[in-house]
Amino acid sequence: MTAARYGPVALFRGFLAGAVIGTTLCAFIVSIIIETVPLLLASLSLPVVYGVFFFLAGMPRRAREAAIVPLVALAKIESVRAGGTETGDVPVDLDLTVAPDGAATFRTKITHSVNLVDLSEYRTGRVLVIEYPPDRPWKAKVVQRPSPDWERRVADAIIESAPESSPAQEPSEGCAYGALTLLGLLLGAAAVLLAFRVELFGTEVRVGSEEPSTSSTTTSSSGSATVTVDRSLLDEGELRRAIDALAGAADVSQVITVVVEERKLTVVFAPSEAQVPRFDLRAMAVDRVPALVRRATSTLRVGVPQTWQVTGVPFGTDVSLRVVVSGPEGSGAVVDGQ
Repeated sequence: MTAARYGPVALFRGFLAGAVIGTTLCAFIVSIIIETVPLLLASLSLPVVYGVFFFLAGMPRRAREAAIVPLVALAKIESVRAGGTETGDVPVDLDLTVAPDGAATFRTKITHSVNLVDLSEYRTGRVLVIEYPPDRPWKAKVVQRPSPDWERRVADAIIESAPESSPAQEPSEGCAYGALTLLGLLLGAAAVLLAFRVELFGTEVRVGSEEPSTSSTTTSSSGSATVTVDRSLLDEGELRRAIDALAGAADVSQVITVVVEERKLTVVFAPSEAQVPRFDLRAMAVDRVPALVRRATSTLRVGVPQTWQVTGVPFGTDVSLRVVVSGPEGSGAVVDGQ
């Protein structure tokens, strides 16, 4: 008796289980990395929802299986293997030759719980009475108290051993089932990573400028973003292009701090739940930055200026800019408007 392979429904169930596992594990890890409580709660609730769905979806099948009248047959023990236990009952693996009435004999293996006191009764060659669903003989169970008629049949039974090549066993999952489960796991994890790619890894874009050799790389992560360019951000149009590049990769309408350096633009985003002042980076007056830097580097007494940094924070409806210049004789700062 050969078991059938898993059908389309079982294969889909394997794919769905893999997707739930991959999504749950990846969402749980991502929620810890980016410190997102809703995602954490979603990752914990997804297996529960899937379990409830799986239970409800399987109710009709279990009802059909319960309505099937089991077959009763004689079976001869071909081999016995007892497992370990710390209680009074021992799990015993029984290799049986089943002899159903009016059908060919076949082999099957079951696990039966036997009390230590009765373990000696389960010996090779003994005939038992078993019952099993007609469509699932591998789910056979030993009938503990057979009727008198079956007890008489047991006493008179002579059962020839069925060949080991005729086992009745649960359908094999096969390579397709495992492959679909793995595919679901990978797709579930990929979906989470794709949804939170900005918070985790950032994105990279290449933005051309008026000169072919100029480009910018935008990277963003949880709570902050950075744009690195090939040319000075004080050059005409460079700072605006850097802001536009960043706007294409992240939401720049919720910025609490912006820092402009020679070839790097860095912003810090406001947490969605925090009640802090914020501004839209695209509304910042970028033409004020080069003039402010030139004024700071020419008036501050720091020696030959080596580095400069402009910091912008929200101030009412405007953005307050402050430039810090460093040199061999120290550092100084100039605030826009002073």
